[in-house]
Amino acid sequence: QVQLVESGGGLVQPGGSLRLSCAASGFTLRAYIMAWYRQALGNERELVARITNFGESTDYADSVKGRFTISRDNAKSTLYLQMSSLKPEDTAVYYCNQYPTRATSEWGQGTQVTVSS
Repeated sequence: QVQLVESGGGLVQPGGSLRLSCAASGFTLRAYIMAWYRQALGNERELVARITNFGESTDYADSVKGRFTISRDNAKSTLYLQMSSLKPEDTAVYYCNQYPTRATSEWGQGTQVTVSS
């Protein structure tokens, strides 16, 4: 059974940094393109960043380009998102998952990131 456990969120001031982690189990991580998504209150879930199977290529939403870095450690079945120069508009619940997702995709509980002074 697919299980995704996100962690590392919290309250941070504008301009600060956070590193999110996602522990994946129930499937072979290296077999999938992986991604981070986020959902702000009242908004739909959106794609933040994605990374190919062995990290050879990454892609970012325009809103986070140059500030966020996605990476992965297939040996540890873990996905990461390094976030810097955080802005209030980055406030959201952050999720990891395969890319693309399907209607039947399992989701973790996410990790809350709040950027506020």
